[in-house]
This record gives sequence, C-alpha cells and structure tokens, in this order.
Amino acid sequence: MKYTLRQLEVFLATARNENITRAADELAMSQSAASGALRDLENQFSVQLFDRMGKRLQLNELGRLVRPRVASLLDEAHELEHALARHAEVGHVKVGATLTIGNYMAVPIMARFMSENEGANVSLEVANTRTIGRKVADFELDVGLIEGEIHSPELEVIPWRGDRLMVFCAPGHPLAEREALTDEDLLAATWILREGGSGTRQTFDRAMHGLLPDLNVLLELQHTEAIKRAVGTGMGVGCLSEVALRDAFDRGDLIPLPVPHRDLARSFYFILHRQKYRSAGVDQWLKLCRETTGLNGTMEAADGE
Repeated sequence: MKYTLRQLEVFLATARNENITRAADELAMSQSAASGALRDLENQFSVQLFDRMGKRLQLNELGRLVRPRVASLLDEAHELEHALARHAEVGHVKVGATLTIGNYMAVPIMARFMSENEGANVSLEVANTRTIGRKVADFELDVGLIEGEIHSPELEVIPWRGDRLMVFCAPGHPLAEREALTDEDLLAATWILREGGSGTRQTFDRAMHGLLPDLNVLLELQHTEAIKRAVGTGMGVGCLSEVALRDAFDRGDLIPLPVPHRDLARSFYFILHRQKYRSAGVDQWLKLCRETTGLNGTMEAADGE
C-alpha cells in the first residue's frame, strides 16, 4: 500500500481547513509533519490534489473526486479500530440537528442510544437547516436531522416524521380569544419569527404565500425559547413547531391561534452524504429515531409516523 491512514487524515483536514497550519492544529501535529505527509501522498502517485494560492490550499478537480472515497475509507478504518479496541460494534456518531429537533427531541434519543449500546457515544451540534446541510455535505457530520427542505446532489434526504407549525400569542393578546385567524388578522399582526435559512421559516414563508411582502415582522430570532419569551410578553405573535409549544400550551403560558386556511404542515428529514460510509452506529441511530418520537423529552412509540 502506497499511502498511510495518517496521510489521508492530513488530506481531509487540509480539505476542510484550506490551510496546512490549521489542518496540523486539528490533528495535533507539527506543521512540518503535516506538510510532509501531504507532500509524500502526492509524490507517491505523482499527482497534485490542491491548487496552492498563497497560504490557501483549495481542492482541485482530482482532490474533489477522491475526497468522498478518502472520507469513507477513514470512517471504516476508525470503526474497525474502535471494534478492535473496545469490542463494540457501535462507536462515535456525529449528529447535527436543527433547533426544534435538537432542543426538544434529540437528547432523549441520545440517552437511549448510549444506554442500549455499550461504549457508544454521540456528539450533537445544533444549528439551522442550511448549516447542518453544509456540514453533512462537508463530511463534518455523519447524519443530519432537519426540519426544512434542502436540495443538494451530494445529499440523500430521507423522510422521518410529520410535524406542523402553530401560530400563537400571549394570553392577554387581542387575538387570544379568536376562534380562527383570517388573512386580515395575519396582515394586522406584529410577528416575531425564526431567521431566514431555518426550516421553520421556510415552512412559514411557504404557508403565507401571497401575504409575505405585507407582513409586519418586528423581530427575527435564532432561538425558539427567545421567540416564546418575546411573544409571552405581548410583543407580537409567533409561529413555531407544535413540538416546541406543547408544554407552554398545557400550562396556559401561550395560546394557540388556529389558521385553518393556511397549510402549516411539514416533515422532518434525515440527511446523509451519498458517498460517505454508513457505520453501524449511524444505522442504529436512524433505527432508534424511527422507533421513537421524543416529544417533550419522552420516548413514545411512533405509531406508524
């Protein structure tokens, strides 16, 4: 074999960072050792994998072609290493989740995953749909759990379960006693919404087709709890997943506002890189997600969802 796993690790780290110094820091190597490993890899095959522009190293066409294969090979090697060292089939799974899923569903699934798989571990990164999609595409995450739509030839998008958004307000808001909102009510309301790029905002914008240019959006926030608190003070009305609102509705802290003529239904999805090796841990994670809903921190059977 003409290459080493260390050389492949340096190649991937350099592809992610586009800089050999940052790649060396990521791998806890000296810059000279990382540079030598990358140089040896290219020299052994008489190829160039990067275009060098000053201190920046950008993948060329050949580098982009082999990158998915290198990532897949290293994933298999790491899984084998884990199995030999710990005698376990399921190792470390890097999961990305959008805010609603990450904050209200993923943690109980993580707890069950680790309790059922000795020696297994899960790292969870929470961000919006756009960011999770980019990190799965860039091999930084093994699997993404998203609440928005994403289109990329590199990604496999797999339906998971249904969800819906709910419009809501504070108990003392003028709309709180309304049985249903009309388009006139929606246009007259002051809105506090998720930011662009989030799955929640995608669904909201689609549902409000025809009204969007005239809606009065006071605030755009990145966190569901911040939106709930702002709406709870009477600043305006919001629109979030029912998963994030159920407890507040049960307590009477927030009031649901039916909008029957607007389609606020949506789906949650798994996303995976089409060319990335799917480890036993990823398969186990997907299986467990399908078996559970995780609503409000509980682990309920999915009942066919």
